Amino acid sequence: MPSPRAVQQAKLITAQLFSGAGIASGYAVGGLLAEQITGRTAMAGFAQMSVILGAGLVAYPLAALAARTGRRTALTLGFGIGTFGALIVLLGVALSFLPLFMLGMMMCGSATAAGLQARYAAVDFADPAATGRAMSLVVWATTVGSVLGPNFTAPGARLGEALGMNPLAGPYVISMAAFAIAAIAASTLARGLTGGMPEQPGTEAADSARDASAADGDGSPPAGAARPGRRLGLGLGEALRYALARPVPLFAIVTIITGQMMMTNVMVMTPVHMDHQGFSLGSVGIVVSIHIAGMYGLSPLFGWMSDRWGPGSVIGVGTLVFAVTIVLGVVDALAARSSMVLLSTALVLLGVGWSMYLIGGSALLTRSVPPEAKVTLQGVSDSAMNLGGALMAAMAGAVLGLGGFLWINLMATFVLVIAVVFALRALPHMRPAR
Repeated sequence: MPSPRAVQQAKLITAQLFSGAGIASGYAVGGLLAEQITGRTAMAGFAQMSVILGAGLVAYPLAALAARTGRRTALTLGFGIGTFGALIVLLGVALSFLPLFMLGMMMCGSATAAGLQARYAAVDFADPAATGRAMSLVVWATTVGSVLGPNFTAPGARLGEALGMNPLAGPYVISMAAFAIAAIAASTLARGLTGGMPEQPGTEAADSARDASAADGDGSPPAGAARPGRRLGLGLGEALRYALARPVPLFAIVTIITGQMMMTNVMVMTPVHMDHQGFSLGSVGIVVSIHIAGMYGLSPLFGWMSDRWGPGSVIGVGTLVFAVTIVLGVVDALAARSSMVLLSTALVLLGVGWSMYLIGGSALLTRSVPPEAKVTLQGVSDSAMNLGGALMAAMAGAVLGLGGFLWINLMATFVLVIAVVFALRALPHMRPAR
């Protein structure tokens, strides 16, 4: 008979799988719909930016809700908002009204934010000795959804046509159904302040959980560690002051943000660069698929590495992977003709680097802050990573126009240097994995 932890993890994986499928189902046609509504190709990029921006705006409020009422409520609401967002997208397309369409796209971003929060919920349900693996399995579930989602585009178009709507809007009918199933799965999670499985005092699991949170990442006892009579959730200002005053939690947050920024910057402009180089749409699709596989496919391995050798080791290897990715991008940019092999290698490594930064940074953040600051800072990091990604997506087009693919990679280099600076500052304070 499955353990209670396994049951809760299975529910999270189910929610993540359907959420990923819903996001991927509409992703391919969102830009095309924006272009149709406005008649302007330039608006196509703003459709996807709206999803990223929406995820950034809703991530912290969902985390604050989780701190007050539990992960179950927050995740259910997050996926539920995504469900209504898909419905509003359909209304915006039917009315050819861009503001309504963009609002729906932003609301769809709520499903992305809930999916990101699900990885922290997995930690709440996990054995303290296997938090990295629990987190990575939920992240890995996105792989299945992301692979299935694009395959719904053609059937979704036929469904839209059968329903008498714009065929390109049909995939959002599938997105709406997928988000609704994710919300239902999340609504069956166990109750708990942060979604955790409450332990009885004196049990081995409870003692391990206390030991894991008893020391800050800088080697000193965390200020305000959970004590009887102290509230579990710190306010935003208190939690930020805590993180900013300590190199390790700050480094963890910077890792999550910079990984997203580098990935978004290069990924968004690679298809445009390939189009400028005369590659076919089929070739672009292959490179994007390989990139998505790199993002999620190896996440269980990185979770195991985090538990075995510590999150810092995962982040360190991820830094090297990002550096190799940038070098390959620069070589391709300087070549007389782009290479499919070079771009494919660079994009799969870009996804791998992102995965290592996300899992390593998230695990380090969870380990290095006290319980009362954890959920708030998790929400802050998720919000900042999506807003940073939206900023890079907005800037990338202008940067590509000014300096080509070389400047895109140089901008990623600048972001990577920032991550390395914070890593060097935090390194003397980080404890080796036990």
